[in-house]
Amino acid sequence: MAFQSLSKLYTFDEFEAFIARPENAGRHFELIQGEIVEKIMPTEEHGIIIHTLSGEIYIFLKVNPIARAEIEVRYKMPKDDHNGRQPDLSVVVDTQTPIVRKGPVPRMPDLAVEVKSPDDKFKDMREKAEYYLANGTRIVWLIYPHERLVEVFRPNADSEILNETHVLNGEDVLPGFTLAIRDLFRLI
Repeated sequence: MAFQSLSKLYTFDEFEAFIARPENAGRHFELIQGEIVEKIMPTEEHGIIIHTLSGEIYIFLKVNPIARAEIEVRYKMPKDDHNGRQPDLSVVVDTQTPIVRKGPVPRMPDLAVEVKSPDDKFKDMREKAEYYLANGTRIVWLIYPHERLVEVFRPNADSEILNETHVLNGEDVLPGFTLAIRDLFRLI
């Protein structure tokens, strides 16, 4: 659901004021190219996938404390006043930087994960992946539950489609992390 005015694009400050309104409490929004877009309540399938993946990453990071995993955190590039992105799951490798306690993280994550909801369009998801990469994200995983596929995006490379016979790899963001795609979808 979008709240874009035909006559203007929203700035990040206007977006922050919008999401602070009492009627928007408990709702999740992103600012995408100046358009305020509500993130629809996730399905059970979506929740199981994010729980499975975040659990596997948590176990890995407990043994290898090289990064922080974050769920539904807002990121905003300092010089981009028309975007505030909120991946379903993200990983930030710089564990020395203090945790942001108010407002968006002033950068993009090193790894961004988005799970396709029934109303999401493939085109929009791929545009999100391209935005993340253009702003410093090193890997994007787009998860397609219905198709039981993961599309992996890296800078300056074609995307790669992984099916249930493949293994998801943390590459240089989470070196040594692997997860069989079939295990990602095991509970759905």
